[in-house]
Amino acid sequence: MNTAIIAFTVVISLLGLQDRRVFEQLVFEPFTIHARKDWFRFLTHAFLHAHIPHLLVNMFVLWSFGRVLEPSMRGLLGSSSSLPYLLLYLGGAAFAALPSYKRHLWDPSYRAVGASGAVAAVLFATVLLYPMDRLYIFGVLPMPGYLFAPLYLAYEYYLDKRGQDNVAHDAHFYGALFGLAFITVLRPTVWPDLFHQLIG
Repeated sequence: MNTAIIAFTVVISLLGLQDRRVFEQLVFEPFTIHARKDWFRFLTHAFLHAHIPHLLVNMFVLWSFGRVLEPSMRGLLGSSSSLPYLLLYLGGAAFAALPSYKRHLWDPSYRAVGASGAVAAVLFATVLLYPMDRLYIFGVLPMPGYLFAPLYLAYEYYLDKRGQDNVAHDAHFYGALFGLAFITVLRPTVWPDLFHQLIG
């Protein structure tokens, strides 16, 4: 499923970059969603990207963590992980867009694209399952997941409140929270397990 999501996202993103009509039909626009009841845009915006580097970064992170998470979810469920993984991804995309929908409901000029919220859900679901594994920040700085997660959330929350760039930091923040909640539902013991690993 992870590979299928990446392939589909690449195809739709390239189509959107080449054909403005595709982009306009799928982009996240709270004002348009409310006016036309285009609820599908809560999902479709995650398959569009503003430019190639934006697409490559999101897909690289998704590939890196999704290929670890999807088999792990199969172990948690004892059955196929394809549908649960898809629900995590799409749910992360939709949930991460809710704050922007509420904040920009009456702003006809606001629009957003990108899989960042969904990717953050996958990233944080993986971190919660493997909190002691090291992540390499900026490719060089090793940090265990249990330290990376709160620092990342604090950083994204701060930048969202600061609001001085064109990045949807709220999508990163709420997508990450969705990933944590999703794994907690699948494996309620994950937090006690984390506590025992930290004190052990």
